[in-house]
Amino acid sequence: MTDLTIRRAAEEDLPAIVAMLADDPLGATRESPDNLTPYRAAFARIDGDPHQHLVVAERAGRTVGTLQLTFVPGLSRKGSTRTIIEGVRIHADERGSGLGTELIQWAIERSRALDADLVQLTSDATRTDAHRFYERLGFVRSHFGFKLQL
Repeated sequence: MTDLTIRRAAEEDLPAIVAMLADDPLGATRESPDNLTPYRAAFARIDGDPHQHLVVAERAGRTVGTLQLTFVPGLSRKGSTRTIIEGVRIHADERGSGLGTELIQWAIERSRALDADLVQLTSDATRTDAHRFYERLGFVRSHFGFKLQL
């Protein structure tokens, strides 16, 4: 995909990012694209943290994908650094185009370039298509995930 650019997100990208977050059955119940105030505050925290890499994929000047890559240094695994891929979204018009693969491969390569030893992600249990997608890219189901809403 030679016409694709993956770059660090800017605050001006928030409307497109939040629209993609809201554009699925789960996101529709938990996102509020009509009120960007909480997203702006979160963006400021993310943008100010060197361990956070919020990126957008652009094609012909249009935002068509996003993800957040977080670097987590740790003591386990002999002091390994891991990366966590979060908030992966592809614009509805681009799903099935290979863009998701390219975006995840970018995150893996970025992780390698910054000496991470492990890339991990979680996916909601109901997203069975996403699970097949990640497995095709070499990710292995290895853990159970738990959440506690605060």
